[in-house]
Amino acid sequence: MIDEILQFNKRFVERREYERFITDKYPNKRIAIVTCMDTRLVELLPAALGLKNGDVKIIKNAGATITSPFDSTVRSLLVAIYELGVTEIMIIGHTECGVQGMDSAQMQHLMKERGIPEQHITLMKHCGIDLDSWLHGFDNTPSAVLETVDLVRNHPLVPRDVVVKGYIMDSTTGSLAPIE
Repeated sequence: MIDEILQFNKRFVERREYERFITDKYPNKRIAIVTCMDTRLVELLPAALGLKNGDVKIIKNAGATITSPFDSTVRSLLVAIYELGVTEIMIIGHTECGVQGMDSAQMQHLMKERGIPEQHITLMKHCGIDLDSWLHGFDNTPSAVLETVDLVRNHPLVPRDVVVKGYIMDSTTGSLAPIE
């Protein structure tokens, strides 16, 4: 499958199809969006929000959640704020998220089935990684979005004038509902 993608890419560049996407690194709307990596949102989210290339910074991860105040999502937000001029942040979860109800024990079981030795899992635990917490999903999408909004709003390195709001997107229709 990767070879097919690489062949497509070669044709894309040869035909200069990239030209319609040319922009600079600064988001035109000065907004960063933290959202889920769910495949249903790849085209739906920008289309439902009327976004085009260059409008916003989109940061994707599993569940649109921040697991630590010093994880790569927070780092990306800080770069967006201080280096790229972002003044507003949207945290956008979605309906039927795969991270909702995700079970750490089940994931560790699947790791073992895929050939990850028990020693590697044990090593993580001995290195201070709480796999049960780190690989655990959430029970309620709106609550998870609100927790992430709260973490970003109250982060010691995020300026108080940055607006941070939470939303849930319908994975089918693209309808966006604010979470308060």
